[in-house]
Amino acid sequence: MTLPNFEELLEKYAQLIVEIGVNVQKGHTIVLRAAVDQAPLARLIVKKAYELGAAEVLMQWSDDVITKEFMLHAADDRIATVPQYKIEESNDWLEKGASRISLVSNDPGALAGVDGKRLATFSKANNAAFAPLMQALQANKYSWTVVAAASPAWAKTVFPELNEEEAVDALWDQIFKTTRIYADDPVQAWKEHDANLLEKAKWLNEEQFVALHYTAPGTDLTIGLPKGHHWEAASSHNSRGEFFMANMPTEEVFTAPDSRNVNGTVASTKPLSYSGNIIEGMHFTFKDGKVVDFKADKGQDVLAELLATDEGAKHLGEVALVPDPSPISQSGIIFFNTLFDENASNHLAFGSAYAFSLEGGTEMTEEELAAAGLNRSTTHVDFMVGSDKMNIDGIKADGSHVPVFRNGDWA
Repeated sequence: MTLPNFEELLEKYAQLIVEIGVNVQKGHTIVLRAAVDQAPLARLIVKKAYELGAAEVLMQWSDDVITKEFMLHAADDRIATVPQYKIEESNDWLEKGASRISLVSNDPGALAGVDGKRLATFSKANNAAFAPLMQALQANKYSWTVVAAASPAWAKTVFPELNEEEAVDALWDQIFKTTRIYADDPVQAWKEHDANLLEKAKWLNEEQFVALHYTAPGTDLTIGLPKGHHWEAASSHNSRGEFFMANMPTEEVFTAPDSRNVNGTVASTKPLSYSGNIIEGMHFTFKDGKVVDFKADKGQDVLAELLATDEGAKHLGEVALVPDPSPISQSGIIFFNTLFDENASNHLAFGSAYAFSLEGGTEMTEEELAAAGLNRSTTHVDFMVGSDKMNIDGIKADGSHVPVFRNGDWA
């Protein structure tokens, strides 16, 4: 590692993750998920969490190579089932209101070559087993954050023209830039950024559009919005009223669409890294909320398995607005990682909607949420559709149109 002051920057990053990411308080349980090659940062996060008063920090380690070996060779019944002890462990996290930190650094193509049906079977089993955990997350019952760390395989995918050491340095540099670690006070910088995004969300909540109309090359899509929908910005609050930042970096404001009222066509504008594979050149046609036709230039089979996860996987659960002039977009870098690429582009998500995207939604049952138009599913996968050629109009109840985006930026 040759990045100047790297150790100091990494320590600032760990502090930001625990203080702003999940806002560790005295007595909290923290669950940290990280790859084994990210142990130096994981150790710093653990140290900083205990300094802020955490009662316990529980580690969940992963390794891309071991995961691929499991997916290739494990017995079919082990792929299709989740051990009871893992389910009980997740239930224990829920009972303790544990905060979750996901430190992503995966190789975007780590599972290339694994049979798509095995990947789909594994995903379905895990999504079903951990559905209560996902539902609690989508209702902000506990604090959670997704942050990144540079790994050699991911860095070489992003910067193939550089040698491994240079690529890792370049990726860390981008992570630090986009998470404001180079600021004198990253914590304060994030509070100011959050305030700016909240202003956009406030305006959209006041407008209460009944639909959004998207136009761009390959896209002519109208997305209905449910009555009482709520736009969120960077920060959120859990059921205890504690502030947290779900994604770092983030440049979006987002809400839930009416999953029954989406019509038209939409084209993706960036690759999607999903289930250890890269999907490119996606096109979708929607009718009455459901995907009725789709194709991908690369990864068609993986995309088909995603959409076959359950009925909700064929419907939208999130609509997010990100200006093309955002720092991640202007970097010109494709990160092959949704955490970054979604914050360079307007994006949509297949699968389950967040309950907090509807007024009173966090107290509703699954059936009540579905009746209000919020999609229910065991999956949630974002894909990018924005560009500097995209226009979006908000449609009001009287049929009038209000410019929201012009040429990829706020109108």
